[in-house]
Amino acid sequence: MNKNTIPARKDVPASDKWNLSSIFKSDDEWEAALKELPALTKKVVEYKGKLGQSAETFLAALKALEAVDIKMETVYHYASLNHEADEDDSAATERYGRATMAYTDYSTEISFFDPELQAIDEKLLREWIEKPEFADYKIFVEKSLHFKKYILSEKEERIISLQSQSAQTAETAFSFLTNVDMNKTFGSVKTAEGEKQLTESTFSVFMHDHDRSVRESAYKQYYKKFEENQNTIAALYAGSVNQDVFYARARGYKSSLDSALYGNKVPESVYTNLIDCIHKNLPTLHEYYILRKKALGVSELRHYDVYVPLVKSVKTHTPYEKAVEICRQALAPLGKEYTDRLCDGLLNGWADRYENIGKRSGAFSSGCYIGDPFILLNYKEDNIRDLFTVAHEGGHSMHSWYSVHNNPFMCYEYTIFEAEVASTFNEELVFEYLLKNAESDDMKKYLLAMRADDILATLHRQTMFAEFEYKTHQMVESGTPLTAENLRKTYRELLELYFGPEMHFESNSDMEGLRIPHFYSAFYVYKYATGISAALALAHRVTNGGDAEREDYFKFLKSGGSRYPIESLKIAGVDMEKTEPVQAACDEFKKIVDQLKNLL
Repeated sequence: MNKNTIPARKDVPASDKWNLSSIFKSDDEWEAALKELPALTKKVVEYKGKLGQSAETFLAALKALEAVDIKMETVYHYASLNHEADEDDSAATERYGRATMAYTDYSTEISFFDPELQAIDEKLLREWIEKPEFADYKIFVEKSLHFKKYILSEKEERIISLQSQSAQTAETAFSFLTNVDMNKTFGSVKTAEGEKQLTESTFSVFMHDHDRSVRESAYKQYYKKFEENQNTIAALYAGSVNQDVFYARARGYKSSLDSALYGNKVPESVYTNLIDCIHKNLPTLHEYYILRKKALGVSELRHYDVYVPLVKSVKTHTPYEKAVEICRQALAPLGKEYTDRLCDGLLNGWADRYENIGKRSGAFSSGCYIGDPFILLNYKEDNIRDLFTVAHEGGHSMHSWYSVHNNPFMCYEYTIFEAEVASTFNEELVFEYLLKNAESDDMKKYLLAMRADDILATLHRQTMFAEFEYKTHQMVESGTPLTAENLRKTYRELLELYFGPEMHFESNSDMEGLRIPHFYSAFYVYKYATGISAALALAHRVTNGGDAEREDYFKFLKSGGSRYPIESLKIAGVDMEKTEPVQAACDEFKKIVDQLKNLL
């Protein structure tokens, strides 16, 4: 494959794509499953008005609900993965649209279920779920009861269900605008190897280029396009925030943040304490940027200077297969079963490896109860961070694998709060392995500098994002409409606070706040910061412990959705209701910065 051009999806070898046959063997099989959904949904609807008649009736209704949920999940998952792999594929887009419509219809039809479940006498309901035959459904019912005070009437639930598809409009439009329409207009950048395409995916590669003129050109071209579309993107983000506020108010939550945290029983103090703790440790972050300015030898530190590796003399080239083998060796403390299963999946159908035209940028892991835990990558052999991405997404997928194989369907899904622990745990082990096996002092310096950047990106940067979300939702909730102007002003203030006095921004650097896809899943990004805090603590605990500590970690991986996240992490050995894990992560960052001061 020509590394300077981006292939069309049809030109990508099958060996480099994920193999979705573990979900459906063909599009025709998917079509057949889609057609089964109305009949399966009807079986659930037959129990409308009857859920509270008896334990037997309620159990039968739960089994009917489970059957349609499994089918709906697989139908949607298959369509979504094909769509994410190539948003230019009109057939895949059409299937994704039909799956979304089917999900809306299904949600509308079964919208009676929660209100009717909540109407059953709670004491009687709890007696029923203690029966052995309810073992696979007990946790589902208990978690449903947790939402009891926020469940609306049947008519109101139906209205919210009917609105679910249109609620995705802002996110869908943002994705098409940035990944397809704008992605074709960024142009190319002149490099020492010739002209290279600038895309959502290659932007990060250009930001790692040691040639400052390349970074500057890519940065300015990229943000120029975003600024040209600022009002449209601002309107899309405002629509997303307004949707969050609508949902919270419609159900009676005190705020959008309360709505986002309530389901997982995460206290709001976990969110606000994270921001406060990072604020207290910003002087160390500012010290790091002073160090970066000196190491790069620039008179002014610019925003396009913050990602390039500090150690110029070290270049890396890691073919995908070698990256998988490094993961195998680095994750050895987790045992052979773990590494064999992960590496076999990475090499044989779990991963969609490289960028193609129309493919979603970035990376993710996505699994369902049936099928493999798939991984979307845009792997670059000359960017060592992509090795860490393989380990990161592999952590998600193995978490999914253990969750599926140790829990019934109705409680197998773990929370995002927990997910970022498993992924970042893997990154830490890969870092320790590479540092231990570094062949030169320059490589050690390179790895330490890279690890400082990775902790910064996950701990400090995601907290900055989380604070931006916190502020934008508060603005709407207090009656202030979101505009391109006040969104950019709010984000620029945070840029200046977090980066400190040494950073010089461009006039449109604040457009970064309008290009983050995760903002369309509100109050998601803070989990990266809490995740790395927990992961650093657990990685230290496992690698410095014995069988008991490793088994505690596997209890966490196997928990799935059987426990609330704070509880499952306590079982693993870390308490996220306390500030100590976040402060310990800040201390680890300071330790690395101090080492770099001496080395550089």
